[in-house]
Amino acid sequence: QVQLEESGGGSVESGGSLRLSCVSSEYTYGRYCMAWFRQAPGKAREGVAAIDSDGGTSYVDFVKGRFTISLDNTKNTLYLQMTTLNPEDTAMYYCAEDPSDSCHAELTSDATNLAAWGRGTMVTVSS
Repeated sequence: QVQLEESGGGSVESGGSLRLSCVSSEYTYGRYCMAWFRQAPGKAREGVAAIDSDGGTSYVDFVKGRFTISLDNTKNTLYLQMTTLNPEDTAMYYCAEDPSDSCHAELTSDATNLAAWGRGTMVTVSS
């Protein structure tokens, strides 16, 4: 069972930047995908960005142009570079992994089918 661990969260002022990391316990062979989701207090979980083993990426509209997802296979690490943060970005951020390319489609669903999830890292943006 793959284990994922997020880090890099913290408190930042509006307009600031953060880079989140997600380390996978295992190297995944073959086709796979990883994604970032977030859940704000009192709200449902929502997709943020996804990347597959071919390097294909997708983003939800409210982060396009501000967030960048990337993958370093040599370090088994997924990243989310976040810029121009605003208070609406305050949430617990989770990474997920699946041995498929379904992460892109799962960004707009409840994503319950993704195989592995981390415990999250909290991002707080103050105005």
